[in-house]
Amino acid sequence: MGDQKANNSSNDMGMLNTVKLANNMAQAQAHLQRIQADLAAFHMDPEGPVQMDPLNLGDTFKTFVTLMQEHPHEIANAQYQLFSQYQELCQNMMARMNGEQVEPLITPERGDRRFKDEGWNHDIFDFMKQAYLITAKWADATLKDIDGKLPVRDKRKVEFYAKQFMDALAPSNFMLTNPQVLREFMATSGDNIVRGLEQMAHDIERGKGKLNIKQTNTEAFEIGRNIAATKGSVVYRNDLCELLQYDPTTEEVYEKPILIIPPWINKYYILDLQEHNSMVKWLTDQGHTVFMVSWNNPDERLAHKTFDDYMVEGAMATIAAVEAATGVKKPNVVGYCIGGTMLACALSWWATKGNTKPVESATFLTTTLDFSDPGDLSVFVDETQLHNMEQSMEAHGGFLEGSEMATAFSMLRANDMIWSFVVNNYLLGKEPMAFDLLYWNSDPTRMPVKMHSFYLRHCYLQNDLPNKRMVLGGEIMDLANITVPVFMQAAREDHIATFDAVYKSLHHLGSRSKKFVLAASGHVAGVVNPPSAQKYSHWVANSTALPESTEKWLENTKELKGSWWPTWNDWLIKKAGKKIPARKPGDGQLKVLEPAPGSYVRKHSVPMN
Repeated sequence: MGDQKANNSSNDMGMLNTVKLANNMAQAQAHLQRIQADLAAFHMDPEGPVQMDPLNLGDTFKTFVTLMQEHPHEIANAQYQLFSQYQELCQNMMARMNGEQVEPLITPERGDRRFKDEGWNHDIFDFMKQAYLITAKWADATLKDIDGKLPVRDKRKVEFYAKQFMDALAPSNFMLTNPQVLREFMATSGDNIVRGLEQMAHDIERGKGKLNIKQTNTEAFEIGRNIAATKGSVVYRNDLCELLQYDPTTEEVYEKPILIIPPWINKYYILDLQEHNSMVKWLTDQGHTVFMVSWNNPDERLAHKTFDDYMVEGAMATIAAVEAATGVKKPNVVGYCIGGTMLACALSWWATKGNTKPVESATFLTTTLDFSDPGDLSVFVDETQLHNMEQSMEAHGGFLEGSEMATAFSMLRANDMIWSFVVNNYLLGKEPMAFDLLYWNSDPTRMPVKMHSFYLRHCYLQNDLPNKRMVLGGEIMDLANITVPVFMQAAREDHIATFDAVYKSLHHLGSRSKKFVLAASGHVAGVVNPPSAQKYSHWVANSTALPESTEKWLENTKELKGSWWPTWNDWLIKKAGKKIPARKPGDGQLKVLEPAPGSYVRKHSVPMN
């Protein structure tokens, strides 16, 4: 079939060593028995209530099936279109078998790495690839065509899980339909399968009965040595967090310090990975005194902590601590993701007490305040799922394991964050590469039941914050009372805090001075983009106008190459005050407790190795 290159590709499979193959299959069988035994042991006596439908998919798909039954002609037409494409694909295949040059009906989208191997362009593998891509595209288009016929949340859930199903069925995910895996199997006489099953068994043991896929070479990193290693000190600590103050790297610093409040769903060091991509290091090099909140990794002893506690002991306490450490009132404060949501709550609470300027400025990084359309994460939040989650959390110590949230986030990009590692680790039998960002991604934090359920119910489910229905510390939150200067950054491809949601959130704030910047890429890479990388770009408005829609805003913007950090710094230094001699941890009222990165960041939810 096809050209000589195709024939060569088929011959590259090599010859099996039958003796070695038999030995490897025996080892593979032993690993499978080990996996089965481990799964049985971990699930022999499950704690807590058995949940038959924890994701609440039954009712949604029942509604969807009923809708399909009510529109037989539309379904029949959609099926006819699919079979017509299959027929054309088969005709193309026959033409190729006859030596004709035929252009493919469909090619993978840019960025789809599943079919990059040369083997996918030849023989039956090209046919399977195109058949799969046609089916996936058809399913996506058909589901989008039911717009207006299903409630928005049900429609999004159907689309999301249909995509999960299609992603799982990709021919790249199976040994017998993946040319790269087959070549490896033939070349090694099955060594790859033995290694893969051994790694799978280890991942199940590490996940205590759940498949905790290893995404990076965790042995390559050590917190405090080559990751989260910017020099500094812990200068304050309470039950929920430690406060890190970083050493200066310039002889003079700006008078106003910067406090960063990261999300407590993950460890803070996403902003301090390695020296070349650390936002903390870059800010100190620009002459800022930088403080960072490092959240504790709570267990049953902190299960009683509430959203109020996180606001008081997190945002409010650390702002006061920064003032004590420097002797300077009203620092510039940065909130990242849910850390930004918490910062807005604290500023709103202070405003109800008459303190309308508790900080010099507020920077919000990919922060959602208006959850009327929270994006794909909404598929995990409805009343039934929330009730199931609360039951499970109460039955397992009063907290949610960080791995549960990590799995949800990975599902948003399943091909990159799940299936690519299934192929690499288990089918090809390779060790994952060392990647600092994926080390951080594998190191999530737990969440207390009261805090987490409050956040999900009052933000994602009921959208109480922008509608003046959220009560914290005995006060009703009103975002319009926030009047400090605001810098808000969104990421164009963010599936967690979407561009639309972040931009809509900005309009609820009462600040007269607002600057909005849109970065390329997603929730993490859109934020962690150091200037030295010379990657991506960002958009800034040509005027101070903030029209209602993102489309209108984009019409009046200019694209700037590279990182948005310098644009932010130009804005920051206007709020940073005069230059003074560099201050060091311990110079003020707060004394050094221990070197950075401190103790809390070293508490892992699950074993890393």
